[in-house]
Amino acid sequence: QVQLVESGGGLVQAGDSLRLSCAASGLTFSTYAMGWFRQAPGKGREFVAAVTYSGEAKYYADSVKGRFTLSRDNPKNLAYLQMNNLKPEDTAVYYCATKQSSVRLTSPDAYNYWGQGTQVTVSS
Repeated sequence: QVQLVESGGGLVQAGDSLRLSCAASGLTFSTYAMGWFRQAPGKGREFVAAVTYSGEAKYYADSVKGRFTLSRDNPKNLAYLQMNNLKPEDTAVYYCATKQSSVRLTSPDAYNYWGQGTQVTVSS
């Protein structure tokens, strides 16, 4: 079955960087779009970034543009979220998700498979 496993979260200070990884298995990774979402305590799941199956098109939430970079390594079945200049408001559980279609990439409801999440905490 499809499995996604996130890693790389942690506790950092404002201005620091982290790189999250998402390892995928049980699917033909190169035919699936990938997305990153986050959920802070008491809030809904929020779109962060997404990439089409080929990696040619990428989308970012306004709140992370210029600071976060999404990439994927199809031969290795890996997706990454490089997060620079982290802010306390970036504190959340971060999830990777995948779907075959490249439409509605910013909507969490459109994704079929989810990882378990990794905690990112940014102190001020």
